[in-house]
Amino acid sequence: MVPPRLLTIAGSDSGGGAGIQADLKTFAAHGGYGMSAVTALTAQNTREVRAVHPAPADFVAAQIDAVFEDIGVDAVKIGMLADADLVRAVAGRLRVHTGGARGARTIPVVLDPVMIAKSGASLLADSAVEALLEDLVPLATLVTPNLPELARLTGLPVGSEEERRRAGAALAERGSRLAVLVKGGHAEEAEMVDLLYAAGEWHRIVHPRIETTSTHGTGCTLSSAIAARLGRGEDLPRAVAGAITWLQGALIAAFPLGSGHGPVHHFHLMKESA
Repeated sequence: MVPPRLLTIAGSDSGGGAGIQADLKTFAAHGGYGMSAVTALTAQNTREVRAVHPAPADFVAAQIDAVFEDIGVDAVKIGMLADADLVRAVAGRLRVHTGGARGARTIPVVLDPVMIAKSGASLLADSAVEALLEDLVPLATLVTPNLPELARLTGLPVGSEEERRRAGAALAERGSRLAVLVKGGHAEEAEMVDLLYAAGEWHRIVHPRIETTSTHGTGCTLSSAIAARLGRGEDLPRAVAGAITWLQGALIAAFPLGSGHGPVHHFHLMKESA
């Protein structure tokens, strides 16, 4: 049996808690075969992002082509893209490989619009935001913004749940069949409320807020878990709900690493070997 073939197009995290490192761990934890197209190198740890070195856009495109043309892909997760040239290069290759150019997406694409690191460092140039909205968002199956990202992408307020629903629906209008997961991690409510807008309907997913400093890479990890589940054939609402539950377990089981925001435990469901 061939496992789901899962491609992450994202930046590298030298600290291992986010980016392609988190994505590949998540893919493995879900029984998938992980592949990567590296969009940038970062020098970072649990406290800070010290440096970012974007990859040349044509080299990122070459990585994507190499994977699709030989191994094949069942689902795609997109993370950090850094600048407009990278956004356009990724969009161009996805139009070719996922059916986007013909208006019929045959491969699920989960877009995590990574803009700001947990430490507060900017990871997406201002000039790239419009390229993201115009070129890449319409090709996605699902976009997974947190509240600051949703506000930046739409220019709308996101203070209340009703405002988040309006902003999420406005973002969904960017694609003909685009779903939006509005993540509630940045809200201040006692409970976590994630809002999924798909096929014109809202799904409200409520779960306890876990008090922990091990939150580095949670956005990367969640979007990768959703992609992994879509890649093995789950429908979107089930994939999203299952990924959120899985991430809750990874947060609860996280072990302390570093002196800042540590990583989650991606392999919390695997039994320790004797």
